Amino acid sequence: MFLSLVFVFAVALYGHAATFQEDVDFLKQYLDVIVLKSPDGQAQVAVVPAYQGRVMTSTASGANGPSFGWINRELIASKKFEPHINAFGGEDRFWLGPEGGQFSIFFEAGAPFDLEHWQTPPVIDTVAYAVVEQSDSEVAFEHRATITNRSGSSFDVKIRRVIRLAESLTDEAQSVAFESENTITNLGDSAWNEETGMLSIWILGMFSPSPDATIVIPFREGSDEALGAKVNDKYFGKVPEDRLVQRDNVLFFSADGTMRSKIGISPKRATEWLGSYDSGLQALTLVQYTLPGDTDKYVNSMWELQEEPFSGDAINAYNDGPPSPGKKPMGPFYELESSSPAASLQPGESLTHIHRTQHLIGPKEALEPLAVKYLSAKLDDISSALPR
Repeated sequence: MFLSLVFVFAVALYGHAATFQEDVDFLKQYLDVIVLKSPDGQAQVAVVPAYQGRVMTSTASGANGPSFGWINRELIASKKFEPHINAFGGEDRFWLGPEGGQFSIFFEAGAPFDLEHWQTPPVIDTVAYAVVEQSDSEVAFEHRATITNRSGSSFDVKIRRVIRLAESLTDEAQSVAFESENTITNLGDSAWNEETGMLSIWILGMFSPSPDATIVIPFREGSDEALGAKVNDKYFGKVPEDRLVQRDNVLFFSADGTMRSKIGISPKRATEWLGSYDSGLQALTLVQYTLPGDTDKYVNSMWELQEEPFSGDAINAYNDGPPSPGKKPMGPFYELESSSPAASLQPGESLTHIHRTQHLIGPKEALEPLAVKYLSAKLDDISSALPR
């Protein structure tokens, strides 16, 4: 009952909310869709093989419950591919890094680091992955590809991706939890190393923005001398102070979808958790991911030639908006992202990265303990952290 009232409120306030079934029915007009379900049918996840085994959306309360993922209906309905990237949407999409730098797989040799020359590789944009296993609660995909980076090194890689329903963190709120288990294997004859460049697994979740939504990222306390800067906020220009706030050991970042901006957290500063809270919907999103803790070598995705190409981030968050005045945004949407370490793989070796997402809707007394435990912040502190 509580969730139904919240959903009605969301439709009245924002005008864009859809039920899970409505989103699935839309997708099925253009694509094959695999729906994973819990035994009671309340937790459901929609997965699309044509989009690299992407989790497009999910629900915590059955087919007629609210749909959590952001879906680019206009692009999907056009049946066309866009230049540079196809932002189809989806709560968990498989990407590979690095994006920028001399070992970039998004920029050709000698190309300027700008939007005009940025190109998402087809293997993580437009290529379908084959279904190799399937059950009511799990589906597995595989794909093989050769990828060449900006420096001319080629990577023969096998990709295996498993999407499965996961256990909820609480019984006190309606929830849906799922994870992607992502593995890359070096199929070539040469090792991947710092001289030729390395790949990394990069998982990105796209969600609907709102003036009431705030991204929350806890970080490890310690001096900048010992652990480095708390946040990298210079990807697309420094983030204004009213959109990125630090309080104690937590960062609060706007998820309103009105200004293109991105932040990153290094593996020395990152914990294994990040999330967001929409006070209007009373919806808490929690993301957990693989953080090995035994290496600091993460690919650097800054759009520049780099002095330290393996000093990148374990966590990223992105708030979409117009790329320049008068230009149309890709969404808008916001993203919660995690990355694996750089894949230093000998021929035949593999690296696996797991990314878990959980959505919970319920009264504050049910969500508050989870926000404090996993995000180190009370709900009222999250809601009031940024100017509204």
